[in-house]
Amino acid sequence: MATIKDIASYCNVAVSTVSRVLNNHPDVSADTREKVLEAARRLHYVPNNSARDLALQQTDSIGLVVRGAENPFFMPIIRAVEKSCEEKGYTMVLHQISADADEVEEGARLVTSKRLKGLILLGGRYDYTHEDASAFGAPFVCCTYTNHFGDLDLDAYSSVSIDDKAEACRAVKMLIDKGHTKIAILLDAARDRSVSERRFRGYCEALAEAGIPLDEGLVCETVDDDMESALERIESLIVERPDITAIFAITDTLAIAAMKAVDNAGRSIPSDISIISIGGIAMSLCTTPTLTTLAQPQALIGEKAVEILVDVLEKAAPNSHIRLETTLRPGGTVGQVHSGDLA
Repeated sequence: MATIKDIASYCNVAVSTVSRVLNNHPDVSADTREKVLEAARRLHYVPNNSARDLALQQTDSIGLVVRGAENPFFMPIIRAVEKSCEEKGYTMVLHQISADADEVEEGARLVTSKRLKGLILLGGRYDYTHEDASAFGAPFVCCTYTNHFGDLDLDAYSSVSIDDKAEACRAVKMLIDKGHTKIAILLDAARDRSVSERRFRGYCEALAEAGIPLDEGLVCETVDDDMESALERIESLIVERPDITAIFAITDTLAIAAMKAVDNAGRSIPSDISIISIGGIAMSLCTTPTLTTLAQPQALIGEKAVEILVDVLEKAAPNSHIRLETTLRPGGTVGQVHSGDLA
């Protein structure tokens, strides 16, 4: 964690000046005060007395920071984390934040205020720095994602996730095996240094291996990252590109929006357009036809996150990284391309 000396060096001011600002003394200019407070936020400063109290009064609690709490994929994982914590003698402290919030800042604050032993971060950035890792002040597990775009050494943290790129490649290959070559991808953003980019790379890999050129016109980005935006984008794409015969949606929720868009366009699933996704949320069992998806082992993800964190906390094992595989859940949304449908 950052110290007063770190803040002083960052701001190029005296340590005594930083101390006066942090203790709310009035004899500091407004500009300096603002600069010091901003540096304290950026460096994730925790007051020494709080850090000392944390060491002396730490509880048997594990924090679960859920980024994007409205995501239906997370609920089974949350339940599994809570159950596993109880079984191992720990208490889960749940903290939900919005999808655009900073889980590093929130996690560091939670460790201090709740005197936590460790953190599980459910959903988060793929690009943590060494500064981010030290800010947490406790062992942490990236749950459902990895630090693929960051610069952390593997022994600095733990993670539990699927291989997003490999699973996306697998999904697209299933469509290719059915004769599809005009395959659209529905995602948040193709180059966002997150899950979308990882799954986009898997999509590209599958096309390349099959000798199918990447068609940028079939890359459908939702921009607003929600089902309504996905619905509008796919409806527009179907009008612009009536030759598409399949859609790979990177999540079940986006796939469900795509199914509605296809129906709105007067097209049939899967005879006109096939759809496959990654997820396995309960809602996807209620679509007509049932969504074909690569289901993630949600409960197992939560259980493994707790297991490896507790092992680290109890010195039973070092930080580790677990990659789980999806299971194909056949539905009725993927069909064979008929000869008349080929471009």
